[in-house]
Amino acid sequence: MATDPRPALDPARMIAEARRAFFVMFAFLALIWLLQLANWADDNQLARDYAIVPRETDRLPDIFTAQFLHLNWQHIEANSGPLFVFGFLAAYRGVKKFLGLTVLIVLTGGAMIWFFERDHVYTVGASGLVYGYFGYVVLRGVFDRNLIDSLIGLVMGASFAYLLLNAVPGTPGVSWLGHLGGLLGGLAGAWIFRDRERDRGRRAAAAPPASQAAPTATATATATGTTTPATRADAPAQGAPSPRAALLKELDDLGL
Repeated sequence: MATDPRPALDPARMIAEARRAFFVMFAFLALIWLLQLANWADDNQLARDYAIVPRETDRLPDIFTAQFLHLNWQHIEANSGPLFVFGFLAAYRGVKKFLGLTVLIVLTGGAMIWFFERDHVYTVGASGLVYGYFGYVVLRGVFDRNLIDSLIGLVMGASFAYLLLNAVPGTPGVSWLGHLGGLLGGLAGAWIFRDRERDRGRRAAAAPPASQAAPTATATATATGTTTPATRADAPAQGAPSPRAALLKELDDLGL
């Protein structure tokens, strides 16, 4: 019976992934703070030059820069904590997926602002990334059918549900469009970057092997030329999974 070759819980692998995720987010935050230091030294000119300006074609590339800049120190301080927490959880299941997810969130959040924000409004800040990582972490376990990730998503969703209030209109000085666009990108990323390898292993395990396929009734010729119908075996085919193997597969599907 084909099964997912990877163990559901491998402590060494978990520690290695956590270490990589930690250093990736540490470097990410260090970069953002260095950019803010340069922005502060230039009297916030960097934020003005690379902010998203709605529907100005020459400023369209700024959707790739604006979400790494901030207006002031209070702005970056407010974003840094949630950004590290949700970014770490998003990067924990693979740095390559995390980088692809980040590009997706930057695109969806930036495009939402560029197309729909009011004229002459300059938008910067990493809060769109925060919402994107939040959406990804909450939904990832559902698409991967991983119990541990689902529980983490449930806890994070319940603990930070107040974030959703800033993804709807009404909070002055806050780009709810950027929050909403980032959130949608994170939710889409949970599907796009789901664990396809695990899906293939699950489908292969569910498919019956060729040796277990029921024989079709055929006529067999005897030496004398007469024919007799073949009978179908009522006993279970050899190689059928044992109850213990079936239980282990169910636990693996749950991520345990």
